[in-house]
Amino acid sequence: MKRKVSVITTGGTIASKPIENGLLNSGAITGEELAALCQLPEEIEIKIIDVFQLPSMHIGFKEMLKIRDVILNEFEDPDVSGIVVTHGTDSLEETAYFLDLTIADERTVVITGSQRSPFEVGSDVFSNLSNSILVASEPATYGSGTVVVFNERIYSARYIRKVHSSNLQAFDVFGHGYLGIIDSGVVRVYQKPVNREVYKNLHKEPKVDIIKCYSGASGTVIEALVDDGVEGIILEGVGRGQVSPYMMPAINKAVSKGVHVVVTTSAEEGRVYPAYDYLGSAADLMRNGVVLGGDYNSKKARIKVAVLLASGNTIDKTVFEN
Repeated sequence: MKRKVSVITTGGTIASKPIENGLLNSGAITGEELAALCQLPEEIEIKIIDVFQLPSMHIGFKEMLKIRDVILNEFEDPDVSGIVVTHGTDSLEETAYFLDLTIADERTVVITGSQRSPFEVGSDVFSNLSNSILVASEPATYGSGTVVVFNERIYSARYIRKVHSSNLQAFDVFGHGYLGIIDSGVVRVYQKPVNREVYKNLHKEPKVDIIKCYSGASGTVIEALVDDGVEGIILEGVGRGQVSPYMMPAINKAVSKGVHVVVTTSAEEGRVYPAYDYLGSAADLMRNGVVLGGDYNSKKARIKVAVLLASGNTIDKTVFEN
């Protein structure tokens, strides 16, 4: 009996066409057109669902919710083995983690894309899509949450980052390794995430922003966001979670107005930790009501805070401990 995989298309380079000026029209190809271009596994029954035809930077919280709803609808069919979402690579890691936090089903959700269009020499469209379908239908991957399949590797949504703007090896997971590989059409799983957390009931689309910290940075942007009604601010600090001392008055103002402020680190590996005690240090931030973001990068912390706010959950010092 054939296994069933639903392929949800949202646009991106994987569905792009060249136009007259030599540039690409991102998301111009429908799911049916894309499937016709690929040599998909014959032993798997494919259902194509076109949701969007968008560049990935046009996908925000509202669009992520729509993708989630389509996935949940597909999982109502017990015969569906897994789901593949095709997506542009620029915001792929954000959508992947959003889905990981909001879908409880043990069956695998795979997100993939490509660095080159289907019409370019050496395109990675065909291998990424075919491998993703294999992973989505593979029982050994069940219980992994949402994963990213790219360049014959399987990555956890929690730690995946885009690390190259153009190379086919576009994604990596610093310090944690990939979950498995696809070798000559065979899925091999080496590890799975230990902790999974899921938030099901999302009631609103919260406004959460990221501020990158640097030497001499002021609190001007923080003040502007607070005045604009922001609900959460992610500070991308440095090292163990330090920020410029000139930002502290604005940070304190934000916290006093009920804005949820989280500090992360721009370092590729390691956790935010109160190792120092001076104005703008992680310890100082903690004393002033800022939540330490553990080993989350700023993009993943933003997604988590948004999901927590949308589902009515508390944001406290325990949120980023795992």
